[in-house]
Amino acid sequence: MAENSLHTIFFISLGCDKNLVDSEIMIGLLRQAGFELVTDESEAEVIVVNTCSFVCDARDESIQTLIEMGRMKEEGRCRVLIAAGCLAERYKDEILTEMPEVDGVVGTASYQHIAELVKQTLGGRREEVFEDVNGLPQPDVDRAVQTGSCSSYLKIAEGCDKHCSYCIIPSLRGHYRSYPMDYLVRQARKLAEQGIRELNLVAQETTVYGTDIYGKKMLPELLRRLCRIDGLEWIRILYCYPEEITQELLETIRDEDKICDYLDLPIQHASDRILKLMGRRTNHDDLVSIIRKAREIVPDICLRTTLISGFPTETEEDHQILKDFVREQKFDRLGVFCYSREDGTRAALMEGQIDEAVKERRRGELMEIQQDIVFEKNRSMEGRQLEVLIEGRIPEDDVYVGRTRRDAPDVDGYIFLDYDGSLMSGDIVPALVTGARDYDLTGDVMDEFTE
Repeated sequence: MAENSLHTIFFISLGCDKNLVDSEIMIGLLRQAGFELVTDESEAEVIVVNTCSFVCDARDESIQTLIEMGRMKEEGRCRVLIAAGCLAERYKDEILTEMPEVDGVVGTASYQHIAELVKQTLGGRREEVFEDVNGLPQPDVDRAVQTGSCSSYLKIAEGCDKHCSYCIIPSLRGHYRSYPMDYLVRQARKLAEQGIRELNLVAQETTVYGTDIYGKKMLPELLRRLCRIDGLEWIRILYCYPEEITQELLETIRDEDKICDYLDLPIQHASDRILKLMGRRTNHDDLVSIIRKAREIVPDICLRTTLISGFPTETEEDHQILKDFVREQKFDRLGVFCYSREDGTRAALMEGQIDEAVKERRRGELMEIQQDIVFEKNRSMEGRQLEVLIEGRIPEDDVYVGRTRRDAPDVDGYIFLDYDGSLMSGDIVPALVTGARDYDLTGDVMDEFTE
């Protein structure tokens, strides 16, 4: 047995799904080194917090979590507290200076050293590990999937070269680097062997995958290779910059049965003036054209987007343009975030910062428009026959809960199914949509599709 096999570790992963992938790899590395993962922080000798620092709320949550876990060193078994991830990369000096409860700090491109760092801190040393932010760790380890379901994420690239004026990610995660295709296929195959049936492709931007190492966009080829993996049934693409979506990509989505007819294309705004200030590479007419093309090539495609309300200098006229755009385009899924002023970004230095109350009002108006659109779209789904990936059962309501191909994990809705038989998490069953509950659907399990 390994020397440190009795050491228990508790892991907290904050922020996005890309951060979750890093967390699962770190847990895999720690297990490989002999540590035991526990689900109760009071039983852990080591607590690792993989932090987020994308916007103010995420940063505050990360700091508060570190403070709360620091108390475990006084009240529980905890001997060592480690800060990893984006907050650690961005504020390592402040953490080491102002948070004595933190024993170790590891940067975004250094997580492959997590086991060594933990061993050193258990030995009484206060340590930090920071390598070039443009590194691309590729540890050959089985990921410890933490989603608790049959769905998981595959991070296909790291960093970003877009440099939008509001975004801090390039300084935290470096320039765009694609993971080699063979590495990704091996990772996906391992996930399938663990029982993963739905694979969600993520990156800061997925659409330019391969341009840095293969000299051209290789996402369609990667998708085709992933479709050949036994066990994987659904493959979903997230974080697609609209200007990089090609006809080949859309045709691949249409032609490959395993790929969900779903596209996540964060547009952020629709006012040409604001888009230019944001450093985006599309204008209003470009977006209309891209959306039209996606719907023409993949007629049943489900489109998700995200918007920013209250960007510096945004006028009521700009806001009206965005509201009109949402009404006209009728996105299937849409989220709105209030602009967050981030140090180190160009937008933070702009004049014309918007009052928080105005940001919130504008966000609310956009979400109210979208709510009506979604409710109407959901009502129109009644009578449709859809595949459903079962995620579990709610005993008190005597229903199964699952998702359709039109629903990404964690961000979209669910379908609640009546069924007298027995289903397991990971089962994919045919279902008839019988009704809608606001953002969710209801349905009945069918023996087979009848259409």
